[in-house]
Amino acid sequence: MIEMQSRLRRWGRSFGIVIPMEIIKRESLGENDKIDILIIKKKNPLKKHFGTFKFRRSTEEMLKEGDKESWDE
Repeated sequence: MIEMQSRLRRWGRSFGIVIPMEIIKRESLGENDKIDILIIKKKNPLKKHFGTFKFRRSTEEMLKEGDKESWDE
């Protein structure tokens, strides 16, 4: 069994995944070979605990404010 991570990519009206060439060569895979794929969607573990939070200001504005405050003495 090979474990790897990949992202879904749009190919025309379908989606596909890319298998790195090193895995293709190592496992002697070729065009039209049948393979089994187990799909497990990765989830953001922090979202479960903190949810989605909307800020009134952009992240850039907050970072600039933080920089300004840290340099003012």
